[in-house]
Amino acid sequence: MTAGRNIISGNRDWGTPSKYVEAIRGFFGGVISLDPCSNHFSIVHARVEYMLPEKDGLREGWNFPTIYVNPPYGIDPERGTTIKDWLYKCAEAKKLFGSEVIALVPVATNTTHWKDYVFGKAAAICFLYDTRLRFLVCGKEEGKGAPMSCALIYWGGEVDRFYEYFLEFGAVVDIRKLVGMEIGRSGRRHRGQRKLIDIP
Repeated sequence: MTAGRNIISGNRDWGTPSKYVEAIRGFFGGVISLDPCSNHFSIVHARVEYMLPEKDGLREGWNFPTIYVNPPYGIDPERGTTIKDWLYKCAEAKKLFGSEVIALVPVATNTTHWKDYVFGKAAAICFLYDTRLRFLVCGKEEGKGAPMSCALIYWGGEVDRFYEYFLEFGAVVDIRKLVGMEIGRSGRRHRGQRKLIDIP
């Protein structure tokens, strides 16, 4: 589980710490409708949970009002997928269905998945204050701290509420002004000129 590196990890059981699950559930009005990458030890308890090998969350439907995603951070060699595929689905769910989506991911602002599906697509980011976020391992609080900084990414329309709920966990940044902007592509567009960028 390292940010922006090509690693292979067979462990899909890194669970979200309870303080974040409780805050996310509260933000969503008490109900997490979908957890598309759940596991048998998850404490998220979404109304609908997809988990391998029974259901592949990248192939199933995401037409749900509230979605929480703690995606696998490494490469899945069997399916040929990476975290980029999960962030694509987050942005797509917001665009196609108007879903409210939160994802817990490594801070990796130099990666393609952040450039393509966070900047210009998401509404806000909470850069978590935890120096080394301790994921649950097989449902237990025994894991070592994550070796990277993590953030909660939000695709949705309630940025003020997101700020109120998650400021206690880290620096919350409103990035709505980036939506539709072509970012960091020098020479292609004059500063401040807007262009809507569709998800491919």
